[in-house]
Amino acid sequence: MRSLTQGLIGIAMIVVSGFALAHNCPNEMKAIDAKMATKPALSAADATKVTQLRADGEAQHKAGKHDESMKSLGEAKKILGI
Repeated sequence: MRSLTQGLIGIAMIVVSGFALAHNCPNEMKAIDAKMATKPALSAADATKVTQLRADGEAQHKAGKHDESMKSLGEAKKILGI
């Protein structure tokens, strides 16, 4: 009985963590937007790349592709140094 309870708790934690990551995309977009608002010293190519990655991340988020969204947004944040 104890192992069944632990198994159910483990499954519940996995499901909850998936929801938490899915809802983190907007926070990542806000962080990118805030950094871009400060006019960081980026090359034109990097600025274009960040803008595109941010747009891709938002589109992926809206499509329910949260892992892909977090990857795109993470790449943008890496370029921005955040």
